[in-house]
Amino acid sequence: MPALSEKSIAKLSTCHPLLQRVFHEVVREFDCTILEGHRNKDRQNQMVDEGKSQVRWPGGKHNTVPSLAVDVTPYPIKWDDRERQTLFAGYVLATAKSMGVTLRWGGDWDRDTEVRDNNFDDLVHFEIVEQEARKGEALTGKGQ
Repeated sequence: MPALSEKSIAKLSTCHPLLQRVFHEVVREFDCTILEGHRNKDRQNQMVDEGKSQVRWPGGKHNTVPSLAVDVTPYPIKWDDRERQTLFAGYVLATAKSMGVTLRWGGDWDRDTEVRDNNFDDLVHFEIVEQEARKGEALTGKGQ
């Protein structure tokens, strides 16, 4: 059974508890690596400058504490394999849904299941929908 590395666990620990639960479940069946959770101001603005994000600090979902977003990719990493990333995203979204958690994926920002209608793709990006974050706080007793 696959497992997250210590580095991945450390990055995931900066994320909302519901994201942590989802990806601990995902990795049981689909090996993956956590690329990034929380981003500080310098890192967020660097990502915008590099064209990897469109939102400057503090407007990104990665900028909250805990982070409402996480960047994750299947392992081993194959950056040029869009189909594999899409397959992985489908697995992540289905797993989250089965756990009662609604996520948004950076390959389908409007969540309409059309993956070619985005003007910006971020295929490694998963974010918790705001109302889910509040629900998670109620479930975990955090955020009060």
